[in-house]
Amino acid sequence: MTRYSALNLWRHSRQGHTQWPEAWGSPEPKSDYDVIIVGGGGHGLATAHYLAKNHGITNVAVLEKGWIGGGNTGRNTTILRSNYLWDESAALYELSLKLYEGLSKDLNYNIMLSQRGVINLAHTEHEMREVSRRVNAIRLNGIDSEILTPEQIKEMVPILNTGPGGRYPVLGGALQRRGGVARHDAVAWGLARAADSRGVDIIQNCEVTGFNIRSGQVEGVETTLGPISAKKVGVVVAGHAGVLADLAGFRLPIESHPLQALVSEPLKPFFNVVLMSGTVHVYLSQSDRGELVMGAGMDTYNSYAQRGSLPIIEQMLGACLELFPVLSRLKVMRMWGGIVDICPDASPIIGKTPVDNLFFNCGWGTGGFKATPGSGYVFADTIAKGEPHALAAPFSLDRFSTGALIDEHGAAAVAH
Repeated sequence: MTRYSALNLWRHSRQGHTQWPEAWGSPEPKSDYDVIIVGGGGHGLATAHYLAKNHGITNVAVLEKGWIGGGNTGRNTTILRSNYLWDESAALYELSLKLYEGLSKDLNYNIMLSQRGVINLAHTEHEMREVSRRVNAIRLNGIDSEILTPEQIKEMVPILNTGPGGRYPVLGGALQRRGGVARHDAVAWGLARAADSRGVDIIQNCEVTGFNIRSGQVEGVETTLGPISAKKVGVVVAGHAGVLADLAGFRLPIESHPLQALVSEPLKPFFNVVLMSGTVHVYLSQSDRGELVMGAGMDTYNSYAQRGSLPIIEQMLGACLELFPVLSRLKVMRMWGGIVDICPDASPIIGKTPVDNLFFNCGWGTGGFKATPGSGYVFADTIAKGEPHALAAPFSLDRFSTGALIDEHGAAAVAH
């Protein structure tokens, strides 16, 4: 009879772990590539994956100044949805959600997708009219969306305060049943492993410090590991796009702001949807470990900070308790910040730049994680063909000179 002890299990697990193969390699950078992707977050890795898978371009390097998934990909609240108002946004985010629905199979890696539904609350008559407008617009684009009564919301979220005496009474809301969450680091790891298996070089701790540009055309990048040449360069660096654009000699209409979040101590499963309120400025879901994951609107000041601050957390918790008084004694376990870059119309920039063969993908604001595979899909197509993908074309840099903006400031369901 085999006897087990904690010490034996620990010893065997250590021996087994030393023989595990790396999920992706750590090669030295080559001197020349067909394409360099600057940024090893979800969007950059998705771009590399689809360049290799869809276009057969495998001589690709992903350059990450830190570690894979260590930026905004690992600092978000993992929410997925495609319930956007304008046709251009709806098409892009719906592509992303559909790709998410098949991503575990595509990558052969479990991203822990949970389509538990996303509810957006309405607290005033004006908000209810806006909910109706948005739901109808979303459904006209073939995307699932429906209006809920307070009774229906209470049935789905029993702990929500829907009583008539509330400071912010719940008058109804909108639901996208296909919305939900996925494991953010699993998305990054799965994409990295898939790209690596197709021949992409993933190079960590390699910061880009400049661009080699001749006669208006990019020919490579300068890095902390030395110069690397490339025929094309795609930049996907959430929060720092303006810094990289400045290195390339042009300016983007973009600002960077902190976006803070927190998790509570773990509880038994009791909250099986994602709930958002634009009026009190909070949204929350429950993780697989039982923690409540909570976020709000981005900070109004410009910063590259990646840490939380007590005043924002206090406001977030105050908003939460307006809706969920029962959580008043819950303890906060961790808090953090990510860096979001946002354009004047709260929509991204995807496509060409004033420098030939240099492409930028940025400005996702608070919608970055939910757009990950769709962003990579259209950006890879744009880089490979040298022309914008049909779904990316409306998000070109040129729109700021033509005035064809795509105003999605209301899409976050919390204040931008």
